[in-house]
Amino acid sequence: MKNGEGRMPRHVAIIMDGNGRWAHARRLPRIAGHRAGVMAVREVVRAAAKMGLKVLTLYAFSVDNNLRRPRREVTALMGLLVRYLRLELPEMRARRIRLRAIGRTGELPAHVRRALAQVTRETARNDGLTLVLALNYSSRQEIMDAACRMARSPGAARTGRDGLRRFLYAPDLPDPDFVIRTSGEMRLSDFLLWQAAYAELWFTPKLWPDFSKTDLARAVRAFASRERRFGGVTAVIGASGAAGAAGAGA
Repeated sequence: MKNGEGRMPRHVAIIMDGNGRWAHARRLPRIAGHRAGVMAVREVVRAAAKMGLKVLTLYAFSVDNNLRRPRREVTALMGLLVRYLRLELPEMRARRIRLRAIGRTGELPAHVRRALAQVTRETARNDGLTLVLALNYSSRQEIMDAACRMARSPGAARTGRDGLRRFLYAPDLPDPDFVIRTSGEMRLSDFLLWQAAYAELWFTPKLWPDFSKTDLARAVRAFASRERRFGGVTAVIGASGAAGAAGAGA
């Protein structure tokens, strides 16, 4: 990323879509697509760490997935998640990757909560890439939960955007600069609606299991070529990849 290195996004968020279609195209069971998707996660996380990204958020499992998918598939997905966490912990230690999770994780099965807690605890002091897994996640639910917590908090600032932001699932993390979605769909699907208000969007027809480190690098180069205005007229892009706007405009 030598060209435009100053325009590297700090926080990339990915909607990983297309596992089922990948499997269907190969006449395989859906779980085979999810297994292939885990391999893509491993490659992309590694690439993001080498690239120097600060935060990578992966939309791994939504509230709607939990409600609408067959129990057998959900159970298999939870098993893959636990296996991924256990197998990747040594690599997370070696690459200084810190794990976080957002969503209603308290509603996940007990063995999944235990695995998440262990890896989160053992990587908490790592100072490299922060890997955020959105699990049992819904952005609308997050905003509702934040509003309820704010209403119950004595002395909380109850007005303005910053007041509510403090009660989101991970208020300490920077908002995503860049949201990527695979599989050709062009929607956010209830993902980081508050945080992605000014994020750049990038869509690819590739199904998630086929998304590689090369695709991530291509997407990040596309981000670097864009001018971000944040509702202003002139973009000012600094070394951190953040932009400030001069003047007002549509």
